[in-house]
Amino acid sequence: MTTLLKVNQIETYIGQYHILQGVSFEVQQGGVTVLLGRNGAGKTTTLRSIMGLNSISKGNILFKGEEIGALPTYTIAKKGIGYVPEDQSIFGDLTVEENMKVAMQKEDERTLASLEYILELFPDLKTYWKKKGGHLSGGQKQMLAIARAYVNNNELLLIDEPSKGLAPIVVEKVMDSINQIKEKTTVVLVEQNFIMASGVGDTYYIIDDGHTVHSGTMRDLKQNEQLKKQYLGIA
Repeated sequence: MTTLLKVNQIETYIGQYHILQGVSFEVQQGGVTVLLGRNGAGKTTTLRSIMGLNSISKGNILFKGEEIGALPTYTIAKKGIGYVPEDQSIFGDLTVEENMKVAMQKEDERTLASLEYILELFPDLKTYWKKKGGHLSGGQKQMLAIARAYVNNNELLLIDEPSKGLAPIVVEKVMDSINQIKEKTTVVLVEQNFIMASGVGDTYYIIDDGHTVHSGTMRDLKQNEQLKKQYLGIA
């Protein structure tokens, strides 16, 4: 398999706080790699570091073999990495249509085909095409955030806590959508909801106190009660 992303012993400070102290993992092309860990372990900071939103002080990040650790965020995005932040960050005063058009890097045939696909996957977005983003439900806002990241045919999507604050029935819809999206593009997922993480994930890495401490297949982790209790607090 082809290694799409390689994160090697990165360290990141936020102000005086040493958040990441040695995070390493590899993402193979295809499927979903899940970053797991307790709140405050450094998962979100890891995604933000990959996107250049937090500067790394040590280590390196390779995307398709190219060092991207020192590049600005807009350059990283143009290289084919889409980011869905924890707070979604949609434009509440713009319609769904306007949110999608702002996200598009170009309106070529391939991008419009991706738009058609993602609207079929999230029919609510088509229904509320002319509705302002701020008036959408929590689940619809999450769908819009994922759609914006997907539409540019990105080879890698970084998705942070997509189930946060959503009702269980909506979480199931988001799970189904990620399982379909992973057939077309590679996903790195940060997720606290273990049911969702195990329902979509193929491989996992556990981050604890700013370090990568364990990795393997999601199938094995489901059966490892000791590991889940030790690092995830799942009894």
